[in-house]
Amino acid sequence: MSTKFCELLLKWDQKGNDRPMPWKGEKDPYKIWLSEIILQQTRVEQGWAYYERFVKKYPNIHLLAKAKDQAVFKLWEGLGYYNRCKNLLFTAKQIVTDLNGKFPNTYENLLQLKGVGPYTAAAIASFAYNLPHAVVDGNVFRVFARYYGINLPTDSKEGIDLFNKIAFENLAKNKAGIYNQALMDFGATVCKPATPLCSSCVMNKGCTAFLQNTVGQLPIKLKVIQKKKRCFDYFFFIVGNTFYLQQRQPGDIWAGLYQPYLLEPERLMTSTQKEVSDMLENHLSMDVPILKIELNTQLYQQQLTHQLLTVRFTTIYLQSVPTILSQGKWIKLTQSAKYPFPKTIKDYLEKDASFV
Repeated sequence: MSTKFCELLLKWDQKGNDRPMPWKGEKDPYKIWLSEIILQQTRVEQGWAYYERFVKKYPNIHLLAKAKDQAVFKLWEGLGYYNRCKNLLFTAKQIVTDLNGKFPNTYENLLQLKGVGPYTAAAIASFAYNLPHAVVDGNVFRVFARYYGINLPTDSKEGIDLFNKIAFENLAKNKAGIYNQALMDFGATVCKPATPLCSSCVMNKGCTAFLQNTVGQLPIKLKVIQKKKRCFDYFFFIVGNTFYLQQRQPGDIWAGLYQPYLLEPERLMTSTQKEVSDMLENHLSMDVPILKIELNTQLYQQQLTHQLLTVRFTTIYLQSVPTILSQGKWIKLTQSAKYPFPKTIKDYLEKDASFV
């Protein structure tokens, strides 16, 4: 592999890399871990504010481990991929309970932590301890695919093995943390997915894709994600100054978050007062008087990695709590801000709901 690549990258990092990030140069493994978990499936621009809020509220792992789950989920609200938050809580408690609050200081032991895969383990190991482990993420795939002209798909076993090999062989072993950060910054700001800065790139004289005019064709990916379409019909049941919530269960998206009463039909029908009344009668066997039904004709969409959700909200005012919902959680309208909701529900409550 090319030592020239490593030299040019480090020179670029020293002279031309001015990408600001609050965790850059951080040596505390807790803060590095926190930033890496937040940035999984999240853009830096979005994750930045969340990182700063987490560090301010939970400046060390002991405070995070003692925090109530609901408070942490509320702080995470809007970031999505809530399994990351569950793993964050689990791992914080595990490190405090089993490891006396001290992070593992080897790549192999970091891999044993829940929610920590090869990329995150390499990032913590190199940034916190300067251990010679190469990070391989989407930015790294793209840079090496273009520089070396690699036609193997990045999501094939052969491709993954080759990219890991190239990443390790190019690694500046005695400056692993600096090199890894520089490589990710280079992929994010110069060798970008679209409109890369090829003409001014310090690598262009040795870049195979640039010389062969194949920059736009690399990297190659085999799998195309098939998105499942789902319809969520939400009903806000209101009695006096309270409304009904249910907590989402494990085994599906948003586990542990809260939502109003949900029906999931194959497709959303055009809702009318009569249709809602019939639904309440037939589906829920409502045994209390209905005071008012507020229809909301607007449909909301939320795009997840593997799913496209179409969401509708209906508000129903009841005279008293019906038997079928008597075992659920009824909270005051003014307390809704204390509960963690999926993004679409959070946005609806903050912008469009008439009752809060």
